[in-house]
Amino acid sequence: MNKIKNNPIVKKIGFNRIVLLCVLVLMYVIFAVLEPTFLSYPRILSALNYAYFLGFLALGATFVIATGGIDFSIGTVMFCSALISGQLLTKNNLPLAAALIVCILVGTTFGVLNGIMVAYMGLPSFISSMASMLLSKGIGTAFTKAQAVSWPQAAQGGWFRNLVKINVGTAAIPTGLICLAVVAILCSIILNKTKAGRYILCLGSNKEAVRLSGVNVKKWECTAYILCGTLAGIAAIFFVGAYSIVQPGLGDTYNNDAIASCVMGGTSMSGGLASMGGTFIGVMIISLLQEGILAMGFQKDWQYVITGIIVILAVYADVRSRKRRGNR
Repeated sequence: MNKIKNNPIVKKIGFNRIVLLCVLVLMYVIFAVLEPTFLSYPRILSALNYAYFLGFLALGATFVIATGGIDFSIGTVMFCSALISGQLLTKNNLPLAAALIVCILVGTTFGVLNGIMVAYMGLPSFISSMASMLLSKGIGTAFTKAQAVSWPQAAQGGWFRNLVKINVGTAAIPTGLICLAVVAILCSIILNKTKAGRYILCLGSNKEAVRLSGVNVKKWECTAYILCGTLAGIAAIFFVGAYSIVQPGLGDTYNNDAIASCVMGGTSMSGGLASMGGTFIGVMIISLLQEGILAMGFQKDWQYVITGIIVILAVYADVRSRKRRGNR
């Protein structure tokens, strides 16, 4: 095993990522054998529709978890962003481009709020994000008066849907996958190649040591939450691009899938270790798992069961790995 891990190609790609890719391929083969319709292109597009918005949520959550924190508000913030901007678009005649900007700004605002509460007020991230989850749920519901918001179709001027897919004749090109991949690469560069990313990772490893070295830890911890909130706002655009209708009071279930994708991808819940590439693959696994379960005629509840088991195993493996490194 050590010989495989030390292989130059394996070290370049990452052993964990290779394992995740093998799991992804294996899952696809199993579902295809058990349910032949799973090979159809519409099934693939359906899985990708879920992966787009979940991917942006998970990439944002990766920044926060890398600091050793957590954000349970990302799903409801996404819905709140879509509800507020959609209401302004459909009821107040706000131009579509402006509505999309508002969508991102709402997410960023909640990111700033979470960052201030955690970094500057010293509140535990668990408590602050739970408060933001309730706030975003309430604000979104109150703003729309508990009414669902329906975003325009492509034929009604909804050009933003081209971000998710472009229809060329009878074929649909999944442009959302390209957008998600590009953003994942940018997030990876930020995390691994910039000062902000290095400080975010260092905060998760040893926050006190970073503070004593003269780094403004509050600034960089707050930055992680702002990035998370902004990506939640972007996720809202891809959600409405794929599903159109947004119901108030929902969104919290997507927190679990996003965090599960991070953990599955190799991001440590203790902080200090994160992989945007791993998160990207984790998102694909979760999306494929959901579509496979639905294709086989099972209820979505089984996805939660399997995802829960995967998260437990991933966190346990992370704990064991940290103990082994600590004993060396």
